[in-house]
Amino acid sequence: MSKKDTEKETAKKAEETAGQKPEKAADQKPEKKAEEKPEQKAEAEKEQKTKKKAEQTAETEPEQSPPEKEEDDLRGQLEKTSAQLAAQKDLFLRTAAEYDNYRKRTDREKTSLYADTIAEAVAKFLPVYDNLQRALAQPDCSLEDLRKGVEMVEKQMGETLEKFGVSAVGETGDPFDPAVHNAVSHVEDENLGENVVAAVLQKGYRLGGRIIRHAMVQVAN
Repeated sequence: MSKKDTEKETAKKAEETAGQKPEKAADQKPEKKAEEKPEQKAEAEKEQKTKKKAEQTAETEPEQSPPEKEEDDLRGQLEKTSAQLAAQKDLFLRTAAEYDNYRKRTDREKTSLYADTIAEAVAKFLPVYDNLQRALAQPDCSLEDLRKGVEMVEKQMGETLEKFGVSAVGETGDPFDPAVHNAVSHVEDENLGENVVAAVLQKGYRLGGRIIRHAMVQVAN
């Protein structure tokens, strides 16, 4: 083999060798990482478990308010309730005082009205009483004069009652009415109808629609 052929052969082998180097590099396995020590691995696993447990606890347990916030809320509610209670107490005391004043004022008005009514009634009857005293003061009085005096007093008394709205009830011949009459006896009388007032033994009196005293009567048939 000539020198020239030898050089060609050498160059060819060099090219083949250069083309095979990348394949070997690709086929070469990566270097293994340094293996962790058992203590480090156990510590890492422990931290991972602790972190996971904390996350689960945060998800399951509700968020709690700080004690300071709860105390402030309770204090605020207590102050609000105390203010409402004080306002209600003040309202109760004022209402009770107003009612007591109203009751006292009403009692005074009733007493005053009653006294005024009595005074007005007595004032109207005083003239009748005055005439009776004048009649009794006469030294010499005939029977006829006495009769006339009594008739005058009786008339004056009736007029005074009318001023109060009082009217007499119960007349002979009226139909018997238990709401107005008080029957004390019964008689048979062909001249009168059935259940009719035969005689009035005592007059009754009415004030407006109210019976002050029932008429005492005798009822026929």
